[in-house]
Amino acid sequence: MTEIPIKSGLGGRYLALDVLRGMTIAFMIIVNTPGNWSHLYGPLAHADWHGFTPTDLVFPTFLFVVGNAMSFAMKRLQEMPKAQFYRKVIKRTFLIFIIGWLLNAFPFFDYNEAGQVQFIDLSEVRLFGVLQRIALAYFFAALILYWGGVKWGWIFSGVALFIYWPIMYFFGDSADPYSLTGNAAIKLDLWMIGEERMYTGEGIPFDPEGILSTLTSIVNVLAGFIVGRLIQKMGNTMATVRLLLVTGVVLIAGSYLWDAVFPINKKIWTSPYVLLTVGWDLILLSGLVGLIEIKKMTKWTYFFQAFGRNPLILYVLSGVLISIFYMIPVGESSLKGMIYSNLFTSWLSPKNASFLFAIFYMLLIWLVGYIMDKKKIYIKV
Repeated sequence: MTEIPIKSGLGGRYLALDVLRGMTIAFMIIVNTPGNWSHLYGPLAHADWHGFTPTDLVFPTFLFVVGNAMSFAMKRLQEMPKAQFYRKVIKRTFLIFIIGWLLNAFPFFDYNEAGQVQFIDLSEVRLFGVLQRIALAYFFAALILYWGGVKWGWIFSGVALFIYWPIMYFFGDSADPYSLTGNAAIKLDLWMIGEERMYTGEGIPFDPEGILSTLTSIVNVLAGFIVGRLIQKMGNTMATVRLLLVTGVVLIAGSYLWDAVFPINKKIWTSPYVLLTVGWDLILLSGLVGLIEIKKMTKWTYFFQAFGRNPLILYVLSGVLISIFYMIPVGESSLKGMIYSNLFTSWLSPKNASFLFAIFYMLLIWLVGYIMDKKKIYIKV
């Protein structure tokens, strides 16, 4: 769990960032905990392979917000002695990574065919995941920015996006280098990680948060940092809003042009996908800066602030709690099954029941965030 300080040079907490971060956590919970994975509205499901849905924007937006927040904290980090900086960054990276791995292992036991409890084999727990990617992207972005600042953030981003394309093309299968089974990312993960420690949700061992695609995910963090510095330099002005908006539109247009030869794909985090998600993040942030920081329309923001002030602990809680709901037996079902059938499927259509369960669960986690905020409890690494 981490909260990167976001005291801005503009005075106090930067509310637009708090809200964007809170919105991201809220939607992460919604898309991760439907009532039934077989009954989803299209926008609430990831693209099957190539393509893009609103759900595919959620995770890269969190990385973008991590970078945005780093832009307000980097000056303090750069004033630290080098040894202290490295300790801080390595400690934070390790803790976020290990929490993600433990979340993959939770609840640490399973039932065998005889119905007996047995502890899982930790050597076969999935190695990577959402938190692990956040940890690694944060780590490399922090090092790049500490040593090279915005200039090297730009250089790394350009090189990473352009070099990823030929890597994927030349090291993937010649027939279809960007396919699920033939892409370079799966080949590297199978070689370095082993299929027993990889995600299997695609029907085969394939990790959407694997080693190779971490390279381009770092760019989402760097983009957030660069934009944060831009906002601090230009201030909360309509010129800032217009620049963010126009740049976002240009990046989105560029992503679809590139898509003609290098497909937009979240699961292998392609370069056009990075451009597309950063473009949408710029548009979202431009709207929030305009509404919140310029127009001072803030009455609606607290709901998302409650998420934004304890983001990772609430994300972890959402994963742990739903697992516990599945573990608690209620009759021939589970606590989750009982809640879902009695409160939702009994009177709603399958898709509406699934969607409203996700909303209900998100609100339950929000309530925890609200209580923590009111009690001034902010958990960080």
